[in-house]
Amino acid sequence: MKLYFSRNANPRLAVAVAKYLAADVQYEFAAPQDPTQAERYRHLNPNLLLPILEGPARPLWEADAIACFLSRRTGSSFWRTDDEEPEMIRWISWGKEGFVRATETVQWELGTKRRYNIGPTDHDAVAEATNQFHANAKILDAELANRDWLVGDAVSYADFRMATYLPYNDVARLPIEDYPAIARWNARLEAIPEWADPFVGLTAPPLPPVPR
Repeated sequence: MKLYFSRNANPRLAVAVAKYLAADVQYEFAAPQDPTQAERYRHLNPNLLLPILEGPARPLWEADAIACFLSRRTGSSFWRTDDEEPEMIRWISWGKEGFVRATETVQWELGTKRRYNIGPTDHDAVAEATNQFHANAKILDAELANRDWLVGDAVSYADFRMATYLPYNDVARLPIEDYPAIARWNARLEAIPEWADPFVGLTAPPLPPVPR
């Protein structure tokens, strides 16, 4: 199997999952949105977005689907399949509509747009997403106050998914430190080598710098 990736957030998530699970995959840096490369990848993902996992009966795209497949393939409980699965899915769903969406929006406006010269920063969108971050961070902080992980007693995909954009917070600068339980949880994630730097040993050019 081959996992096509870049250093952007969702491909990073997929690589971190594959590395954490010690999945038997090859890693290949890809740029399907490069006009000169698009046709090479269109049959794998018509959206021309990463990550893409080539090797299953049908190519898989979307990080959640890839995480589910690799966890099942490796016989891991990282993607819960027992009575904790609904709880895991609850956090994945809530995060993508709340905490993850807020962190993604701020990162998009202050990071991705500037890295790739996509357009001007929408400061109203940043302000709205920052407010959304605080509203959701209060809920998440309370949930993590008396537990190490979101689901059960061990890390799960819910934790990786919820934290998708936190590795880019040097640019987004959301005040994670204002929420002690979230800060401790994020530190626990950063102590997992495959999460802290999933690109170790891989050939992948660095992200373009963010202009000041």
